[in-house]
Amino acid sequence: MKKTAICAAVSAAILTSFAAQAVEVKVLDKTLMPAGNFLAYTEFELSGEPLAESLGLDLDVLDPAQANQPTAFDFAAGIESYEYSEEAMYALNYQSQMGPHLVNGPINAKRGGKMENLGVRFVEMAKAVGFPATEIPQNMYPISVPYYAGSPEFAQKPDTTTVNGDEIEVLTAKGKSETIQAVVPAYFRDYKSLAWNPETFDKSINPASLGAILLKEVMWSQDFLGGMHVTESDEEVEAESSTMDQDGKHSLGVSAADGFNGMVLTEQSIDKLLIMQNQLGYNGKKLGVTFGPDYNPANGPIWFAHKVAVTEGEKNGVTSIKSLKVTEGASTLEDTWLTLWPVSEFYAFTDQRTANTAQNPAFLSVFDGAPFAAAPKANVDSKTSNNVTGDDAFSLASNISNLLFKNIAALHFNKKEGTFVTEYNNGKQGNKVSTFDSAYSIVALAIYQRAQDALPVGYASADGGDVNFKSAQGKEALAMIKAQADFIVNKLVNKQGLVVDGLTIGGKVESNTSLDAQFSAIRGLVAAFLATGDESYKASARSIYVAVEKNMFDKGINTWAQAPGKATIHTPYTAAAISGGLREAILHLKNEEGENVPALELQLLTERYTSWFKTVINGGMQQAEWVGDSGENLIKNSKNTDTDEDGVPQIIAAGGKYGTAMTMANKVSVK
Repeated sequence: MKKTAICAAVSAAILTSFAAQAVEVKVLDKTLMPAGNFLAYTEFELSGEPLAESLGLDLDVLDPAQANQPTAFDFAAGIESYEYSEEAMYALNYQSQMGPHLVNGPINAKRGGKMENLGVRFVEMAKAVGFPATEIPQNMYPISVPYYAGSPEFAQKPDTTTVNGDEIEVLTAKGKSETIQAVVPAYFRDYKSLAWNPETFDKSINPASLGAILLKEVMWSQDFLGGMHVTESDEEVEAESSTMDQDGKHSLGVSAADGFNGMVLTEQSIDKLLIMQNQLGYNGKKLGVTFGPDYNPANGPIWFAHKVAVTEGEKNGVTSIKSLKVTEGASTLEDTWLTLWPVSEFYAFTDQRTANTAQNPAFLSVFDGAPFAAAPKANVDSKTSNNVTGDDAFSLASNISNLLFKNIAALHFNKKEGTFVTEYNNGKQGNKVSTFDSAYSIVALAIYQRAQDALPVGYASADGGDVNFKSAQGKEALAMIKAQADFIVNKLVNKQGLVVDGLTIGGKVESNTSLDAQFSAIRGLVAAFLATGDESYKASARSIYVAVEKNMFDKGINTWAQAPGKATIHTPYTAAAISGGLREAILHLKNEEGENVPALELQLLTERYTSWFKTVINGGMQQAEWVGDSGENLIKNSKNTDTDEDGVPQIIAAGGKYGTAMTMANKVSVK
């Protein structure tokens, strides 16, 4: 049995140190804005099971009922970070009602546009993965696209009627061991009472918001549909061929339940991409401008406007899009990279190019015509000049990623300076450089390059592959990655070795050095190192981390601060950067043989991860947790609403008149 190198004694020391701190995490804004929230939750997913397993943990030893076992780090990463990421996605996508219903989306319209058409489709998807249709949660409200923002507080009292569940042996985060009789609340199987207050919704479509939840969907879909299972026993098996699901013994998905979620999430993803392709193209004057595989911004750019107001209609007794109107027409860098990343992941997930002999047979099986449409031959041959616009998953991803890539190059990349700028508006490129957005543009471009060249993405985005197309698009992406990484190193690092938040080209360099800038720069530079093989980017990332440890670690709260001893504002972007940057440090910047930088010892890095997560995330930023997979249980005849004693309450006790969904706060103060 393998375990991480972090021993239980160190784990106990971390918890003792954490418990001794009088840290106040004050929620300043509960709003859910999908862009930042689901970027953070994507980093949480990657910093979850994949990170713990990469350090040698046998995932089978993890048990959500046994807090901080086998170590506090293993549990924070492999259980809490991972499960918070998944459950928040369901809160928005299945429960919130913060967006138009899937029944009224473009895919279902082709089937007849009625609720019964969607019902038949859900039964078809359940059958494909061997999942009993009777176990589909009642009153799911799958949305096509999310709105820009809204409060995750419930609009009514959740149904807490309970039935007896299992008897469970638990170990709480405070070390209390007991046997409990768990009960299951009605809201666990029936989502009707979990809708959010629609009066709080900003009913606009924003590309970054759409892209961030699309990123969560495709990351989990790849996980859920990356293998098959024996239908009768639900045992996961590797897909040996793309037709294995037709043998009467196997079904799609790594399990029936996971496979079903993978199906629904993929359906929602395709709906988003259809809306982007058919309704959201904008040329500065008109919305709904069509674009195809021959798109060239030199002939007139088409992009996705920053905010498009939705006038709601009602069909099938639920919300629909009645009309759309551009309210903020600029193309922003965040909107571009935060859609390019997920669409590139989706491209790799749905890739049916005949030359890609390395594609996972399980993925090919999902997109072979049933349950999802196959791509036309013109789009999967060795040529791109003959590509056609289509409404299947791969054709959508191919067409939209092409537009996004050409736009990030033409509208946002300043070739003279070698950096991305934050805005394109009124036909002109701006002059503001954001460290955060520039660094994450490197991340998005690295995934785009890997997808185009048929290299692994998802959890394996740092791995080599058996195939490498070395495409023209991939080479262009690598050139921009290198230029932007050089710009960060040469223009955005101050005398202390810290990264500034940004600059104005030809003007002022900002003096502020936020946590967001430090950790996003580390994230981006490691991505540049992995993409190009240039060791100088790794060295620079190591240097930045050492400077952060020297100048920004606050012993009083046992984690980093903007200025040690003073309150620090954390947003989901901060959480994303720290989770992602620290993960890359653990995986790629830690001391290797012959290196002895104290700050980069693996033991200290994992201790920093644990103390940050326990202090900031469990300390108040994660507003609530779902029942079961992250360790929280309802106990029979008990009013305890934090039964695992980790500081994160159940949804019914998370503030607001009726409670709050299991999402991250938009802003907290830590001191």
